[in-house]
Amino acid sequence: MRHIKRYREIAMAFSRNGLGFIVKELGLDQIFSLPRRLYVRRNQYYSKSLGQRIRSFLEELGPTFIKIGQMASARPDLIPEDIIEELSLLQDEITPFSFDDVKRIVEEELGVPIEEAFDRFEASPVGVASIGQVHEAVLKSGERVAVKVQRPQVDQQIHTDLEILREIAVRAEKRFDWAERHQVTNVVEEFSKAIKDELNYVTEGRNADLMAKQFSDDSTIKIPTIYWDYTSKKVLTMEFIDGIKINHIDQLLERHFDLKWLADRIVNTIFYQVFKDGYFHADPHVGNIFVSEHGLVWIDFGLVGRLSSEMKTHLASLVVAMVNQDSDDMIKTIMKMGVAPDDVDLHELREDIDQFMIKYYDVPVSEMSLGQTITDLFTIAYHHRITIPSDLTLVGKTILTLEGVIEQLDPNFNMIDAAEPFGRKLIREKYNPKRIAKNVFEQIDEYGDILEDMPEVINEIRSLAKKRKVPIEISIPEADRFFSKLDTVSNRLSFSIVLLSFSIIMVGLIIGSALGRQTSLLWNIPAIEIGFMIAMLMVAWLIYSIFRSGRF
Repeated sequence: MRHIKRYREIAMAFSRNGLGFIVKELGLDQIFSLPRRLYVRRNQYYSKSLGQRIRSFLEELGPTFIKIGQMASARPDLIPEDIIEELSLLQDEITPFSFDDVKRIVEEELGVPIEEAFDRFEASPVGVASIGQVHEAVLKSGERVAVKVQRPQVDQQIHTDLEILREIAVRAEKRFDWAERHQVTNVVEEFSKAIKDELNYVTEGRNADLMAKQFSDDSTIKIPTIYWDYTSKKVLTMEFIDGIKINHIDQLLERHFDLKWLADRIVNTIFYQVFKDGYFHADPHVGNIFVSEHGLVWIDFGLVGRLSSEMKTHLASLVVAMVNQDSDDMIKTIMKMGVAPDDVDLHELREDIDQFMIKYYDVPVSEMSLGQTITDLFTIAYHHRITIPSDLTLVGKTILTLEGVIEQLDPNFNMIDAAEPFGRKLIREKYNPKRIAKNVFEQIDEYGDILEDMPEVINEIRSLAKKRKVPIEISIPEADRFFSKLDTVSNRLSFSIVLLSFSIIMVGLIIGSALGRQTSLLWNIPAIEIGFMIAMLMVAWLIYSIFRSGRF
């Protein structure tokens, strides 16, 4: 009830865009006694497509809903493809706020009059967005800076909208099977966290510093320096760098920039972040990339993605499987990278992957869209209720956005060819002996702790069971998985220890006989050759036994 005015604004926006029936289906009309005229008109009364009306609805309601729409465009599990295309066109049609508000916010955040902090501060903004706007200024020390100032009360508006969206999500899960199946409340929470991160300019500044470290040794990539003495939650002060927007092709050609080289550097910058560091700029649209005498300039680090080492390897395997058109590897990778339900139908999943392969069978690799193929595969996964981590879906949207930029610079650029070397390198690293050994010892340590604690846990359970204080339920599948992993660790250890022992014995016999200078049977037979053959037989037998068990 605290937000009834905003609820009514949302209901009116639904109505104006031909979506008023949603108000009734959610039961909001009864709660707020809304006029029936708001929700009786349905889709057929409007000439615009559903996607166009949803986009118009989101743009009308401002920053929160625009951001939600932009993030939702990366979720093909929830949104049909035609609506995703419309969401990708969302724009911030925002007028600048007054310089009086800018001055007040800067002084409140920095704690000093604006004249004391800056030698010059331009009243007119050089850029305006839904959450804030940017002004050019000069510090007292003489550095030219760009000052990003958050819009007045925008944080309050966004927090109010997020509370309303949570309530709507809860109601939707109670009323619609699809909402419960897709866990819409969790999706809203995920989006809420991302939007709140964008509201905190300190977070954006830290992201910029981290990316500057990524390319500290690369003179062709420039990340603006953050001036932390003049930065707070609502004010971000960074180095001002003159440059040409990456989509201003005529200006780039006038300055004799090589467009193919720029395309290659932009793509390799993102792929280096995705496949190497796992920390990447997730919004590489034309407004965030400039070209200057310093090289490529990247700005706006409010939206970033983070991939774990395991997620990077899975993504690399997926790219290589797509290049090789290997459906088996695709299925294995999708199952590994997501959380699959126990009743997933692998036969149907294989059929869908095969249909995907047929779709791209006659398409040359040079003409395939890497972002679209990844998105299509994730859509198949979602169809089978395989939950893909949000940062991996963000990779697909990032690459799709990137492809739109690169197409303007070099229409013949092959994104898949550019990604494949990164993928193959990651896969080679996965099977590096040092990495395998490290993983083995990590597993030994992990399961050693479990085994060490197990007697105490079992005794506690037994004691409680005797007192009839707790029911005991044994899940056999979990036990099987646990002991399967133990088998894996023990087999690997056996493999290493037996071979090491045999090697030590052989070397000891040969060295001992040689030092003793005594006639021995070893001198009359080819001991080394026989030992080698025995070792090879042992290796073959162990490998066969372990692989036959399926637990290597």
